[in-house]
Amino acid sequence: MALLDILVYPHPRLRDIAYKVDTVTDEEREFIKNMAETMYAASGIGLAAIQVGVSKRIIVIDISDNSDDLLVLINPEIIKHNGIQICEEGCLSVPEVYAEVTRAKEITYKYLNLDGKPVTQNADGLLAICVQHEIDHLDGKVFVDYLSRMKRDRIRKKLLKINK
Repeated sequence: MALLDILVYPHPRLRDIAYKVDTVTDEEREFIKNMAETMYAASGIGLAAIQVGVSKRIIVIDISDNSDDLLVLINPEIIKHNGIQICEEGCLSVPEVYAEVTRAKEITYKYLNLDGKPVTQNADGLLAICVQHEIDHLDGKVFVDYLSRMKRDRIRKKLLKINK
């Protein structure tokens, strides 16, 4: 397995829209293992393929306390949402920045698992936040897009300065 480079905001590739995965192959499974290893190494709880520069609709999430409950979502799609929750979010692509974001409280989502089989699940709380956050990445959106223009500009300048 290999660690992948995580793109940092405002990298332009973070605005790419990811493509659907037609068939779940061994190549995708190997890439997913590398994504998971990268997420765990960075102490994250979610990572979208676009964050490592790959325009595929693949997400890995693990919100467990022991990092031992990996959830792999291929071609995820939210099909129903309900309620509102406000939670402080962070992102591996926006290091050391946290802000409150409004999201749906409960969601129903569908995806393909590692075997290419369709799955439909419900989520609330932290898992619902993570799924929404990571799907945003696949659609070219970063959580700072929910913030005011002034806050986004400040974050952008700070991260550009750090990454020089």
